[in-house]
Amino acid sequence: MSTADRDKWNQRYAEGAYSERMHPSALLERWADQIAPGRALDVACGAGRNALWLAERGFAVDAIDISATGLAKARQVAEKRRLSVKLIEHDLDQPLELDVDYQLILMIRYVDLPLLQQLGEHLAPGGWLICEEHMLSDADVIGPGNPAFRVAPGALSAAVAGLEILSEEEGAVREPDGRLAALSQLVARAPVSDA
Repeated sequence: MSTADRDKWNQRYAEGAYSERMHPSALLERWADQIAPGRALDVACGAGRNALWLAERGFAVDAIDISATGLAKARQVAEKRRLSVKLIEHDLDQPLELDVDYQLILMIRYVDLPLLQQLGEHLAPGGWLICEEHMLSDADVIGPGNPAFRVAPGALSAAVAGLEILSEEEGAVREPDGRLAALSQLVARAPVSDA
């Protein structure tokens, strides 16, 4: 991302964007009980709603975002709730060097299909990948107006071809605030090691 992108996201969080959205992703909530706590990575975490929710459930969470302001908001909440979350400021347009494998990797509404493919390679054996993106749609839905920030149908499963797809849902979804979104939602797992 450019400096302009970083500034844009810092300004959005400083102005209170997404401040009402402290609930976790509904997709994450649906599947979380099936995932044993372990190391988790939240990519493009914003103000940390999913990372904080996972930390409350016993996950050791690394959370990455470009916005120092968003991460500062996450840090304030983590300190208030006495949660330990490793918050990492990083421009995801730059290479992401990961030196550990994760039990859970989460990428919610940040579109980067090559990165998604790379993330699948950093799952521990049997590790989970949960991804949700705005999908291309002609319907009157919320989300980015620029099609570069939406995915085509089937794009998520194609990006993680080496993983076992447990669930792939695409279509209109009613958000908690009542607005309509066109979403592509994917849950996948890494193969269990034979060793």
